[in-house]
Amino acid sequence: MATLKQYSYAEVAKHNTPADLWMVIDDKVYDVTKFQTEHPGGEEVLIEMAGKDATNEFNDVGHSTDAKAQMKQFVVGEIIEAERKKNAPKQDSDSSSASGSWFGALKAKLFG
Repeated sequence: MATLKQYSYAEVAKHNTPADLWMVIDDKVYDVTKFQTEHPGGEEVLIEMAGKDATNEFNDVGHSTDAKAQMKQFVVGEIIEAERKKNAPKQDSDSSSASGSWFGALKAKLFG
């Protein structure tokens, strides 16, 4: 796979309107401008997260495997290394961190 273009959170934040809607999920940058009207949860939830990191909100919903596969078509880059989130535990990680909880760990295992 080709190297993804690198963006800072400040650059992503500029894409915060319905006509130019980017967001970050798990350090990847997505341009979901054209997906708004197709989003099953409604375009409002995407607009609310425009220009922001939507990782927690995305994971809280418990998106399907199909939804996660569909996301790949909207990737335009990734967050620069210096700004990447290091604190997000992965599904098989120790869930005893301060930001984790038994409920969050259970939800991650069930909805992955």
